Amino acid sequence: MGCSPGSGSDGAEPQNKPSPKVHLVAIETVEAKASALKHERNGTLKARQRVRIFNQEEGRITALPSFEGDRVEQGELIARLEDELLKAELEKAIATARQMGVNLKRQQGLAKRKAVSEDELARARTDLSVAEAEQRMLQARLGYTRITAPFTGLVSERLVEPGDVVPRHTHLLTLIDPDSLVTRILVSDLLLPQLKLGDPVTVRIDGLGERHFPGRIARIHPELDERTRMGLVEVALDPVPAGARSGQLCRVTLKTAERSRITIPFNALQRDNKGEYVYRLDSERQARRIAVNSGLRIADRIEILQGLAQGDRIITKGFLELQEGMKVEPVN
Repeated sequence: MGCSPGSGSDGAEPQNKPSPKVHLVAIETVEAKASALKHERNGTLKARQRVRIFNQEEGRITALPSFEGDRVEQGELIARLEDELLKAELEKAIATARQMGVNLKRQQGLAKRKAVSEDELARARTDLSVAEAEQRMLQARLGYTRITAPFTGLVSERLVEPGDVVPRHTHLLTLIDPDSLVTRILVSDLLLPQLKLGDPVTVRIDGLGERHFPGRIARIHPELDERTRMGLVEVALDPVPAGARSGQLCRVTLKTAERSRITIPFNALQRDNKGEYVYRLDSERQARRIAVNSGLRIADRIEILQGLAQGDRIITKGFLELQEGMKVEPVN
């Protein structure tokens, strides 16, 4: 019995040949961008301008109007001591100086008539000078009974109360300038040469959430710790954010070695016994192995020093079963 035309020898219909499987990959176009190394250091916020207020006269405190957290303006009265005794002594010194002045004039009149000696006239001048010096000294001491704020700031400590009798040089108050907050961080001697005054930094304050605030390097201390080889760097917040307080923990991010670099995702760099390489797409969408030399790792990317140029398209994902010359289909 003959076979019908178009049928196979076994009578089955011919099947279509399966199409080859497409190899899917993710790609990225190589670009040169400015990048830098980042270093995070922890520190604590401190007020750079902080003054402890002491009294220069002893006596009873009669006024202390400010409490912790109060804002005071420059020149505002922040403490007053009892001054009645000094006022009385000053009045006595003024009267004595006035009397010494009258006595000098009388001696000068007598000297014109040769009625007194030069020694007596010189003694009268000396008595007047001593009396005037005593008057100036008491005026200065009287001024010390009124203590004013040396700058505009906040009271951070109040250590005495009105009615207390305090000896000289007692710590009464502490003032801080909340707009002068800085943080001091420790930096190794290897990193210090890459930093300079005015370099921008970013600061994250734990108490203020995940926000990052601008800052700058305000001071680099000249000496290192002999044991740790670490140097002290002061970072100023510029400007100081609302809610920042002395004593808060902060994290400072420094940037160094900033320049234009070609970087690729770290996972795109492959290695074997022949060295480092990447897969680059050619014009026909075929994967080509390209030898490269890598440099610094920056976060989740790595610098490529040699082997790639701007505009190259490299494979970043889809390496399983990928081979040289294989045709691929980008999915991004």
